Amino acid sequence: MERFILAIDQGTTGTTALLIGHDLRIRGKTTVDFPQHYPRPGWVEHDAEEIWFSVLQAVRRLLRETGVTGEAIAAIGITNQRETTLLWERDSGRPAGHAIVWQDRRSADICRELRDKGLEEIFRRKTGLIFDPYFSGTKLTWRLREDINLRRRAEAGELAFGTVDSFLVWRLTGGARHVTDASNASRTLLMDLHDLQWDGELLGHLEVPDKLLPEIRPSSAVYGHTRGLEILPDGIPVAGMAGDQQAALFGQACFTPGEAKCTYGTGAFLLENTGGEIVESRNGLLTTVAWQLGEDITYALEGSAFIAGAAVQWLRDGLGLFPSSADIEALAASVPDSGGVVFVPALTGLGAPHWKSEARGLISGITRGTSAAHLARATLEGIALQIYDLAMAMNEDRGKPLALLKVDGGAARNDLLMQLQADLVGLPVVRPQTVETTALGAAMLAGLAVDFWKSPQEVSTSWQEDRRFQGRMTQEVRDEILQRWHEAVKKA
Repeated sequence: MERFILAIDQGTTGTTALLIGHDLRIRGKTTVDFPQHYPRPGWVEHDAEEIWFSVLQAVRRLLRETGVTGEAIAAIGITNQRETTLLWERDSGRPAGHAIVWQDRRSADICRELRDKGLEEIFRRKTGLIFDPYFSGTKLTWRLREDINLRRRAEAGELAFGTVDSFLVWRLTGGARHVTDASNASRTLLMDLHDLQWDGELLGHLEVPDKLLPEIRPSSAVYGHTRGLEILPDGIPVAGMAGDQQAALFGQACFTPGEAKCTYGTGAFLLENTGGEIVESRNGLLTTVAWQLGEDITYALEGSAFIAGAAVQWLRDGLGLFPSSADIEALAASVPDSGGVVFVPALTGLGAPHWKSEARGLISGITRGTSAAHLARATLEGIALQIYDLAMAMNEDRGKPLALLKVDGGAARNDLLMQLQADLVGLPVVRPQTVETTALGAAMLAGLAVDFWKSPQEVSTSWQEDRRFQGRMTQEVRDEILQRWHEAVKKA
């Protein structure tokens, strides 16, 4: 009987379940969307039960459509939207309110308060992160300050905290295991990068009781086994997990220091493997754990653009410029350039290297001649220009330029966007045959834990290039675009 790894890719707008064979080919894939909740401007929430239902539905449909039984699953790997913050009851497993999503900005005042206390350098040195509402720690502080009963229950040990990975392992194992992996823990503002342990000083500053916290485990390990699920038999190892961007770096086989990838999803995320070295950024990037295999820790530099594919969705849903997100490529390609239009897609603030949580989206350069096509092209340029800023910051931090950029995620299928990216960063942009590299990374980590594969090098031989985009824009044109971009970013 052929065996598979079940990869669960739990994202911001939906859950994708995939069956992946030993040759890394995807044998089946299903996606189930779930709603976002926006109770106030700048607030973004998920219902954890709706997330869990989407996982169950995606796995159930996948097995039904492929005809594969649960007995053929060698292990389960999980990758997830990272900083999204959940609380649930330890006795019942019920969520304690809605999850606060990574995009949510409600803890901006708490970040400002901590900064005013002069604490940012301590957190930066220990966690590699900065004070921004993006990260889990200040979201958790906000929840516990706003609800006295929640704080009382947290201090009594009645509640569990976790990012989405922790919640899914809890549910998959029937409440037997409360764990996270080092890559997800490194996004909380609560873990010391150097020893991969929750840090008492940081917990104190953020007013977080340690009784809430999961155990931190390596990214490739057997955390527990399935129990009490209608969709899967008991006893399947839940064996690998990593935050979505770190999983994509692993799935792109970026195992050597200096190799980098960019994932284009709701946001866009550029990560570079720095090996066992913790590189402290001087240019607004983040230092993070890429993954932990056994005792070996791999670190990364990361830059995050909060809005990428979400800007295309806004053109589709908010402005009604086209019926499907895929239609933006043909519309944008119908004009030779953006006609001087610049779109800074700061719809939820600006991430690295600017870190302007108060920034908002800006469109400039509009004339009577501006058309929907110009706005569509400016949107693709805006996505690519955010990555240009990140790549330049990364080059300065490491003191050496990137050699090439591997790309993945849904928007990596957009040839025009990829060509614009190669034009602007001045690097070859390489797209793999399988752009589902986030799920591949989770599957690879799970498979390594149960000897489905023997080593990362074994799985890396299955990585195959689909297309390489070479820059062809003149320096003069690039300089004009960059000048307009930097002027617009200052105003956003």
